[in-house]
Amino acid sequence: MTDFPALLGALIDGEVDHIIVGGLAATIHGSARLTQDVDVVYARDPANLERLAEALRELEPRLRGAPLDLPFEWSPRTLRMGLNFTLATTLGAIDLFGEIAGGESYEDLVPHTIDVELFGRAHRCLDLEALIRTKRAAGRLRDFEVVAELEAIREERDRGLS
Repeated sequence: MTDFPALLGALIDGEVDHIIVGGLAATIHGSARLTQDVDVVYARDPANLERLAEALRELEPRLRGAPLDLPFEWSPRTLRMGLNFTLATTLGAIDLFGEIAGGESYEDLVPHTIDVELFGRAHRCLDLEALIRTKRAAGRLRDFEVVAELEAIREERDRGLS
C-alpha cells in the first residue's frame, strides 16, 4: 500500500521540483479510477537531482520489480545517468519521469499545471488538458480508457461554466 501523503510530503519537504501526473493527477481531476502509485515528472537540473536523491534516500528506493539482490545505487549520479525510474520505497511505489509521453519535460509542462491542495499541502498537478494530451500520447489501452473518462469530466466542467 502506498502512503500517498507521506510520499508526496517527502518531495515537498525536500523542496523537490515536481509535477503530479498519471493516475493520481486523473483522480485529482475527478477520475473514479484508483491508482497504486505516485507518478511525478521531476526537474533535471543538478540542484533538483541532489534534492530528489536526498528526499528519497531514507525511504530506501529500489527498482520496482527487479530482484532484491540486484545492485542499485540511489544517488544524483544515477538520476543524471537515467531518465525514468519505477521505484519501490518504504512508503510505497513512485514513478519518477524525467520526461513523459510526447517527450515533454518538467520545464515543458510547468505552464500546463494547476496548484492543488492535497493531504493538506500545496502541490503542482498537470492540468486537465495536458493530462488528456499526455495520456493520449502514451497510447496504451488503459490510457485511452482514462482519456475517455477525462474527456467526459472536461465536458461536464465546460457545461457548468457556460
